[in-house]
Amino acid sequence: MAGAIDLKDIFFVEAEELLSALEEGLRAIQTGAQEADTVNAVFRAVHSIKGGAGAFDLKPLVNFAHRFETVLDALRGGQLQPEPALLGALLHASDHLADMIGASRKGTETDPEQDQRIILALEAQAGMGGHKEEEAFVFEPLALDGPFAMDLSALPLTSLLRKVTVRFRPHSGAFASGHDPALLLRDLCSTDEVEVDLDETALPAPGGFDPGQSYLGWTVTLHTERSDRQILSVFDFIEGNCDLSLEAEADALPDAAAPEPAPAPAPVAAVAEPAKAPPTPVAAAKPPDPPPAVAVQTGSAAQSPSTGPRPTIRVDIDRVDRLVDILGELVIHQAMLTEAIEQSPGFGSVEVDRSLDQLRQLSRQIQESVMAIRAQPVKPLFDRMHRIVREASMAAGKSARLVTEGENTEVDKTIIERLADPLTHMIRNSVDHGLEKPSRRDEIGKPTEGVVKLSAAHRSGRIVITVQDDGAGIDRDKVRQIAIDKGLVPPNAELSPQEIDALLFLPGFSTATEVSALSGRGVGMDVVRSEIAGLGGRVAIASVRGQGTTLTISLPLTLAVLDGMVFEAAGQTLVLPVSTIIETLRPDLSMRHNLGKSDSVLDVRGRCLPLIDVGAALGFRSMLKPGEGEIVVVVERGDDGAIALMVDGIRDQRQVVIKGLEANYGQIPGIAAATVLGDGSVALILDPADLAAIGPNASRPNVFLAAE
Repeated sequence: MAGAIDLKDIFFVEAEELLSALEEGLRAIQTGAQEADTVNAVFRAVHSIKGGAGAFDLKPLVNFAHRFETVLDALRGGQLQPEPALLGALLHASDHLADMIGASRKGTETDPEQDQRIILALEAQAGMGGHKEEEAFVFEPLALDGPFAMDLSALPLTSLLRKVTVRFRPHSGAFASGHDPALLLRDLCSTDEVEVDLDETALPAPGGFDPGQSYLGWTVTLHTERSDRQILSVFDFIEGNCDLSLEAEADALPDAAAPEPAPAPAPVAAVAEPAKAPPTPVAAAKPPDPPPAVAVQTGSAAQSPSTGPRPTIRVDIDRVDRLVDILGELVIHQAMLTEAIEQSPGFGSVEVDRSLDQLRQLSRQIQESVMAIRAQPVKPLFDRMHRIVREASMAAGKSARLVTEGENTEVDKTIIERLADPLTHMIRNSVDHGLEKPSRRDEIGKPTEGVVKLSAAHRSGRIVITVQDDGAGIDRDKVRQIAIDKGLVPPNAELSPQEIDALLFLPGFSTATEVSALSGRGVGMDVVRSEIAGLGGRVAIASVRGQGTTLTISLPLTLAVLDGMVFEAAGQTLVLPVSTIIETLRPDLSMRHNLGKSDSVLDVRGRCLPLIDVGAALGFRSMLKPGEGEIVVVVERGDDGAIALMVDGIRDQRQVVIKGLEANYGQIPGIAAATVLGDGSVALILDPADLAAIGPNASRPNVFLAAE
């Protein structure tokens, strides 16, 4: 039973990959890529989903996918053209297929009436309405214990039938790969008059029977209208793991017109036999070795290792998380060991120094390797946003498309999972509040279809994700007035453009005039900011009236280990992420300029940077006077700006393990997380961008308690 559960889990994981390929292929066709390979890839994705669903008796999913692939088969056969309306219906069906797979994974089902409405709408768009035999499509078990005939005379038959003989023999590794020949035969025989003969000559003696192996073969004779390609597509899911051949001849019925020549069969697998060849005996074929329990082969077994995709393994994410936890403990104990050795009498010898250096290098290599296991491209997440744009534009009565860049940018899997909700809010906000109505865009000379651009890139040791629209931009006068009406700011307040933009992140703030399916309830950008802050990141907004708005998320690449600079301020040991540091310096008094009674700026080569006394900003002590042992660390602020942090001294640079504080202390302004140092003490990890917003005189007693 455990093996069956594992195989089902593998099916759902592979189904997600197939859904991604389906969505990507349909979008490619939508943009004009109508090559046969693209259309075939889309068809194979749905067909493979159907085959896998049939293996686990997911009947609603099988029925939907079967009718879906019928439309796709007409598209790849040239009977249908990729018109915009048809592609819209195909994308809608693709979205619903994803919903059905998600429901099946949870052990539930989607609404059967909705299933029917969506597939009927697709068939109507394809001009296939009224196909009763398709609507009644079900899989029924067949008795496969000997020669038999299946009478389907009640089905409506035309006079253009062909007689097709299919010889099929699974390899011995088919069962280990999750294939069930009975389901394939049931699919093959479901719509035609057939005769099936069982080849049991390869059965071993009773004492040598292995239930995990395949010993049987079948010869199936079909009287069918289907093309060779349609027949062979039944075996796409098992290609490379079976011997397969097909031969066809016309069936001369009394009222038959001369049939057209059958199209050439599509390639099935490199192991396919020539037409009219007898079945290959099991002993003569060398089957592929069954994969290990945790291994999943990508691509068919017939592919050359040098040209095919590399094999992968699927591992429970909990095991990887455990490995990351152990890595964190290793880094901490390596730091403790280093500190203990440095304080011992033998420290300073060449051998000890060399061994410590090798240990540090090995620890870093292990850390990079483990993080690489958890790192994944953001492409699956970005692919999901195409559906969000389609649904949001439909609900808002707008025309919009999503353009993505940097889909292969890799980031920690944990971050990817927690980015889904914030990105969904941001995308919906861009469509609902950013883009104009098509009529308005036409009036002002813009294309009626708005564009939302989603991009990802690595920058300064962080991942930066931007959501940009080409809409109307932020109406700051309107935003300011709404804030005044809600009592969020006084009427006489003088606000900069950046401060007005920041009002959009306040809880309950909304510029919508009425409640809709997308907006108006005051839930959105405040959720984005809080969730991004929970990931140790920050979100910024920039807008140009009439040109659009850009939302930028900056996040750490991982939530486990980082390179940090350890320094001191007011007797406290603190850590700054090395990726945020631009430079360190000892400034002259002439470089410092006071603004008012407490604020100061530092002139660094003609650039005035806000100067923040870290010890005072965190409430550890009062501000240092000019000239009191100042060391300045210039760090990035996250919005293409920089700030100068004044500290008491710098100790060293080292890897530190990130320990979250939210569970025990909540969100602490200026503090991203904590870590354990080599001497067992706790040090706080600073968030420079958040620290800049605190101000030099803010008192933070809760931070002091956290440090203790």
